Amino acid sequence: MKPIIFTLGRALSRTAIILLTILVSLELPTSRAAAQPDSGPCRPVQYADSTFVVCTMDLRQYEVRLFWRGSDGEVLGSFDRLKETPEGSRLAVAMNAGMYHEDRSPVGLYVENGKELKAANTRNGPGNFHLKPNGIFYVKGRQADVLETGTYLKRKFRPDFATQSGPMLVINGQIHPQFSEQSTSRKIRDGVGVKGQDVVVFAISEDPVTFSTFARLFRDELGCANALFLDGSVSSLYAPSLERIGTIMPMGPIVGALRRRL
Repeated sequence: MKPIIFTLGRALSRTAIILLTILVSLELPTSRAAAQPDSGPCRPVQYADSTFVVCTMDLRQYEVRLFWRGSDGEVLGSFDRLKETPEGSRLAVAMNAGMYHEDRSPVGLYVENGKELKAANTRNGPGNFHLKPNGIFYVKGRQADVLETGTYLKRKFRPDFATQSGPMLVINGQIHPQFSEQSTSRKIRDGVGVKGQDVVVFAISEDPVTFSTFARLFRDELGCANALFLDGSVSSLYAPSLERIGTIMPMGPIVGALRRRL
């Protein structure tokens, strides 16, 4: 009986090996990919000795919207409150959407859900907003763009969402004429650019950077022919895929990217 048991054991072992080989061979690449966690739309980028977080949104997959006040009429002011809204469960990325006054109202044009809640600001004045040319980021359906303010106003757009800020970083492939590579003004900065008409690119610096470096990031590294500065030292980013969920201080308008419903 011993030889029989020995032969049966060897047979079982060979059978087990064959079955294991078949199971391994059946693990398709799509199964391995599905098992990996979603990396999200954001990634760290090294450029010009500085670190940035770049979030790229294809408008076929994401809805880019602006948020200012909640259903109670109060300014949302934080990512936590934004996540409590009906759209909050689909929120993939958010950051502050431009400059605002002490009452957290927008400094320039602001359009939300097709309604103009603040008119365009074409006045001259101090500060980054008035470093002409400034510009407007807008979304209409599944298309988006960044335009110099005067150009935008001449075209009489009726967007779904729009926010005005300044200065422009990149204008039709050219760096803003007042930026200097010798500048010593370095701050945390965030901005938005576009690639084609259906890809929106948000970026925020992890290190203090000059306007020149930030503009060249958008043009030379990210391939954006037009880009707009949104805000500076108060900039905040919500990117749960990178475990970035904080708000530095109360904000005005917020721009958010929502995963489209299937």
